[in-house]
Amino acid sequence: MNSTQSPATTNTKPALHGVKIKQRKGVQKAQAKHEPEVFRDQLLQQLNTIEKNQFDEISAKLDTLGNTLDYRKYADSLFEILITGGIVEPGGIITDGAERSSFSIFSAPEDTENIKQHVNVFNKVIRRYKYLQRSLEDTLKHVLQFINKWQSVENHKLAMATGYIITSQLTSVSVLKVLLKDYLVKDGASLEFATNVFRTILSEQSIDQFGKMLISSGMDSKLIDLFPPNKREEDCLARHFEAEDMKQLVGFHQKNLKDSVKGEFLVKLKDMMSEESKTTEVVTYIKQIMKENSLNEPEVIQIVWMAVIGTVDLINARPDQVEIQTLRAIKDWATVLEAFTSSPKTEVVLLQRVQITCYEDAKLTKFFRQIVQVLYKHDVLSDNAIIFWADKAHKPQGKTVFLKQMEAFVKWLRENEDSSEEEDDD
Repeated sequence: MNSTQSPATTNTKPALHGVKIKQRKGVQKAQAKHEPEVFRDQLLQQLNTIEKNQFDEISAKLDTLGNTLDYRKYADSLFEILITGGIVEPGGIITDGAERSSFSIFSAPEDTENIKQHVNVFNKVIRRYKYLQRSLEDTLKHVLQFINKWQSVENHKLAMATGYIITSQLTSVSVLKVLLKDYLVKDGASLEFATNVFRTILSEQSIDQFGKMLISSGMDSKLIDLFPPNKREEDCLARHFEAEDMKQLVGFHQKNLKDSVKGEFLVKLKDMMSEESKTTEVVTYIKQIMKENSLNEPEVIQIVWMAVIGTVDLINARPDQVEIQTLRAIKDWATVLEAFTSSPKTEVVLLQRVQITCYEDAKLTKFFRQIVQVLYKHDVLSDNAIIFWADKAHKPQGKTVFLKQMEAFVKWLRENEDSSEEEDDD
């Protein structure tokens, strides 16, 4: 057998049939770099044939184009085009030579109804392609980073659109956290933009609805951080938003700030009582907090009451120990309670708070009368306050049960009051 092989046989390389040869990374990157531009050109080729303000036609066209254009891959580019008119390059640059979309927030007329219609188109395309909602939020955050680069009129339209996007629940208020970047805050760009967003939201929603949105997103405690460092004071915040005709936002902020102080106050007070601090120390601390935060007595007495009850382990206490432990805690801190019930109004507020506490915790419901009697015995509540509560000021929570419990005691107080008046007449 001849072992020699021809040169042709020796040099032949094996072929891998049916195997796709991967491109080199450099080639992939070079092609990928231009893909968003190709997507843009294909999109604009269709959109720019539609006359301005034909929103139904634009919505229908975007709906149809989702079948041929890769929205999932180019979602960011899609919304950059629909917001700014083009693709946003690094540094917030939109290429001057490239064609711009005739439909975009930046090219829209500067009026609320037109901006609303633009946002409604966003809403429709997201209802059709639900996976786009997250991309809208991400793209909006990206675009908002460059509000110091856009023209004033573009920012005003973008702020209105952002407000309507939020009220349409296409994104949350947390998208505005990007405005807290130092380079946007220091020159006032963040404050001006946020003010226009807030005004738009409040034109659509109540302050209660907007307040809940701020709280759920964590922006409620960051309003002051939108102000440049040299204006980061509560007075500046109040003056600014009042001048912008948003007094309701100032009221929300101040209430929210006070609620935050009250929460910290309650925690500290409960800790002091649990650690059995001296009564005089506790009273001094309460007076200090009242003065520093302009809290009134009816506000404070409710916090003191909650702190007292908070020292009782109602969850783990045996049923036969609940009354003993609760009444003991009230007796221990009766001096503190008495120090902050100097007016009949405060006494009634405390009694209402006690009623709510006993209504909300079933373990305390049947001891309401005993609690009130201990407070009466230690001069925290007067007979006039208790009678007034029984006649006019009781809360609806558990009304029948509590009035029934208090019936004999209130009757005794009335008779005692009548006998005292007779003695005075003599």
